[in-house]
Amino acid sequence: MTDLPAPVSEADHRDVLGHFASGVVVVTATGPEGPLGLTCQSFVSLSLEPQLVSFAPARTSRTWRLIRASGVFCVNVLAEDQEDLSSAFARSGGDKFRGVQWDPGHDGTPLLAGACAWISCALIHEYDGGDHTIAVGRVTALRAEPSRQPLIFHRGRYRTLAGGAERARPERPDAANARRSDGPGPPPNFLSLLL
Repeated sequence: MTDLPAPVSEADHRDVLGHFASGVVVVTATGPEGPLGLTCQSFVSLSLEPQLVSFAPARTSRTWRLIRASGVFCVNVLAEDQEDLSSAFARSGGDKFRGVQWDPGHDGTPLLAGACAWISCALIHEYDGGDHTIAVGRVTALRAEPSRQPLIFHRGRYRTLAGGAERARPERPDAANARRSDGPGPPPNFLSLLL
C-alpha cells in the first residue's frame, strides 16, 4: 500500500488555486419573496450535447436552497465595471437587488443589466462536492453582449483584460496538419471566483 501525501493546508490550497484567473458570475433566480442571487464558487461550460453548464455553491448557502427550490436559474457573466455586483451578491443576507437594474428572462429569472452574457438554465442534477454542491443545468436560453469586457478574478483581486483588446492566439506548429472531428475547439469555460 502506498503512503498518501500529507494533506495540503487550506491556506496553501486557496493561494495556489488563486493563480488560476477566472471570470466572475452571479447566479440568479426568483423565489416566493422576490429575486435571489449569489456570486458562485465556480462555473463551467460542461457539455455541448446536451447543452449543460455547472456551478458549485456552498452547502451552507441559504440563497442556494431557495434557487434550488425554484428549479431554474440564470448565470450572469459580470462585466469589468461590475465589481460592486460581485461583492454585493457574495454577502449573506440583506436586499442584494436594492438599486440593481434587471429584467425578467423568459423563465422569470433576473437578467442583470450590463452583464457580458447570461445563460438561463433548468436545474437537472445535483451532486456531492465536499463542502459545496455541484449543480448541473440544461441551457434553455442564452445571449452575449460582445461589446462588454469581462470582470476577471486572479490572486485575490479583481482585474480586467489588458487594454480591453483581444490578442491573436499563436497558431500551433502542428495546427496545419491537425484534423478534428468535433469542430475548431471547445467552447470557452467561465469559472467564477473563490470567495
